[in-house]
Amino acid sequence: MTAINRSPRTLFRLTWALPLVVALAAAPLHAQLQLNALPGAPVPQPPAPATTSPAPAASQSTPQAAIQTPKPAPQSTPQTAPATAPQQPPANEQAPASDQPVTTLHVQANEVNLIFTVTDKKGRFITGLKRENFGLLDDGRPPISVLHFYQQTNLPLRVGIMLDTSSSIRQRFQFEQDSAIEFLLQILHRNDRAFVMGFDIQTDIEQDFTNNVDLLNQGIRRLRPGGGTALFDSLYKTCRDQMLTLQEENAVRRALILVSDGDDNYSRVQESDAIKMCQRAGTIVYTISTNISPSKDKGDETLRAISEATGGQPFYPTKLEDVAVGFRNIQEELRSQYALVYRPADLKQDGAFRTIYLQALDPRYRVRAQKGYFAPKPPQ
Repeated sequence: MTAINRSPRTLFRLTWALPLVVALAAAPLHAQLQLNALPGAPVPQPPAPATTSPAPAASQSTPQAAIQTPKPAPQSTPQTAPATAPQQPPANEQAPASDQPVTTLHVQANEVNLIFTVTDKKGRFITGLKRENFGLLDDGRPPISVLHFYQQTNLPLRVGIMLDTSSSIRQRFQFEQDSAIEFLLQILHRNDRAFVMGFDIQTDIEQDFTNNVDLLNQGIRRLRPGGGTALFDSLYKTCRDQMLTLQEENAVRRALILVSDGDDNYSRVQESDAIKMCQRAGTIVYTISTNISPSKDKGDETLRAISEATGGQPFYPTKLEDVAVGFRNIQEELRSQYALVYRPADLKQDGAFRTIYLQALDPRYRVRAQKGYFAPKPPQ
C-alpha cells in the first residue's frame, strides 16, 4: 500500500446513517475520513500527538468541530461479525502490553489486520497517535467498525533476507553479507524468527526460519555470487513458500528485506504477479538498491514499485557503506509501527482485490501502508 503524501483539506465524520454513507460513496477518493468508534462509544478529542522527534508546525490545524460523538447504530444495521469474533474492547482501552499474546485475525473472519507506519515530512517516525487521528476507506467505503488500534512496537517478526547473488553484484557482495549479518544481530529478539536466501536464476534457501543468529550467519556466508537474475520468480516463490504458509497461533509481522540492483533477465512471472503474491501473503517488502551510481535506472524503479505496493520503503545508497544504513533504518521502522483491526463493509468471498486508503488527518504526517489485500475465496 502506498504512502499517502497528500494533505486533503476535507474532513468527513463516519457515522452509521445511510445518507452519509451515500455521500461518502460519491466523494473523491482523497477525502479524509474519521475512523468509526465502536458502537455507542464516544470519540475522544485527539490529543497533541507525541513524536520521537520534534515535528514541524502544521500549516493548518484540524477543525475540532468536525470530531464529534457518533450516534448509536440503528437497529437495522446488519451484523456481519462471526460468532467466534473476539470481544470488542472499550474505546478507551489501552494497548495490550508487549508480553501479552495477540490473537491472529484473518480476513476470512471478516476482519482486516493492517500494519502501517507514520512519519513526518522529514521521514522521522511519529508515535503516540490515536485512531481518531486517521481516516480510512476500504474498497471505497468506510469500515463497519474498528475493533482494535494500537502501536505494535514489539510484535514478533518473521523476517526474510533476500540477497541478489547474480554476477552483476559480485564486487559488492561481501559488504552486503556483512550488513545483513549485523542487521540480524541487532533486530532479532527472543520471539522473532528469520531466514536467509540467495537468488540468481534460481532460489536457494540457505537457512530456514530460526532464532539462532549463528546459523543465519553461516547461511549468509555460504552464499556465492554468479549467474543471471530471476528477481520476480524469486520474490514470488519466497512469499508463496515461506510467508503464505506460515502457521502462527499469535499475530506476527511478516517482512522481506530484498538487496538487489533490481534488474531481472530470467524470470517467467511478471513484476505484477510477484507483487500480488506478496500482498496475498501479507508481507511488507523493503528494498535496498545495490546501484550506487548517481543516476537511477530501471532497476531502481522496480524496487520502488515493489516496496510501495506492499507498504515498505526503498533505500538508494549513494555509496557502498550506506547499505548498512538502509538495514538500520528498516530495523527502526519495524519497531515503530501501528496495527489497526477493522471490519470492512460488504466483504465478499470472491477473491477480488480490495484497495485500502489510509490517511493521517494532520497534514504534517504521512502514512505508509500496503495498497490493498485480496478478499478470501469461497471454501472449496
